[in-house]
Amino acid sequence: MKFRATLTGFAAIVMWSFLALLTVASGKMPPFQLLAVCFAIGSIPGILVLVLRPERLRLLRQPAKVWITGVAGLFGYHFLYFTALRHAPAVEAGLIAYLWPLLIVVGSALLPGERLRWYHIVGAVMGLAGTVLIVGRNGFHFEGAYAIGYGAAFLCAFTWSGYSLITRRFEAVSTDVVTIFCLATSALSFVCHLGLEDTIWPDAASQWVAVLGLGLFPVGAAFYAWDYGVKNGDIQILGAASYAAPLLSTLILTLFGFAEPSWGIALACLLVTGGAVLAAHRMILRRNGDGAAQAEAAQ
Repeated sequence: MKFRATLTGFAAIVMWSFLALLTVASGKMPPFQLLAVCFAIGSIPGILVLVLRPERLRLLRQPAKVWITGVAGLFGYHFLYFTALRHAPAVEAGLIAYLWPLLIVVGSALLPGERLRWYHIVGAVMGLAGTVLIVGRNGFHFEGAYAIGYGAAFLCAFTWSGYSLITRRFEAVSTDVVTIFCLATSALSFVCHLGLEDTIWPDAASQWVAVLGLGLFPVGAAFYAWDYGVKNGDIQILGAASYAAPLLSTLILTLFGFAEPSWGIALACLLVTGGAVLAAHRMILRRNGDGAAQAEAAQ
């Protein structure tokens, strides 16, 4: 159960790695308009489940703290992320925002029944080092003039790590609630779009396909998978493995011709992969040990 849930959470990380590629392919739709459309699409699978299985509607009866956490996590993260990109260079803002996996690993020590081991911390730090190589491959230039953007990026990291850790404490809450989180995030993003942006729609079929892909996977199914993973899987392993997202994203962009291959990317591969394996090695060994024991018992 825990192993399968952890793999489900990792599926979210894989889907997030396609975010950059699909965003580039989606055209010039403004960020909040894109979020409003994509989160609306992302809510459709959950709505269909509720329509086909109306008895699950009762699972949506949750305390206010569940709704506040969910909406603040999804909408708050994206609002702060775009604010950071508007007020600071993308490289530095992205690196700061990507402190959230390390914060999840360290913060997991505060969760009931969890123990923070040295290999969790080292694995997360290795992943962070790999991310620094990827995000900062053209150099870093931290300047005081971008303080607002840097601050928003820090809040962004704390928002998503906080959402993930608090969600773990709501393990009895059905993942069906993510449908409402997506709908609320779509509505709030639409309000921000009306107040801050001009409306621009895709002008090619390929761009609409990219928007649909964003809504169904990185900005849709990924959040359902992440919710299930952090509630039922190993959150420390998921935190360390989350550094695979920028690595996989860079590899995908390179494969499709949007980025150049380099030795830095190769080294980042080793650091991120090694860190994830180190953080997860106990679970992998335990899983293999259980399989061997079952095979021996069957003979």
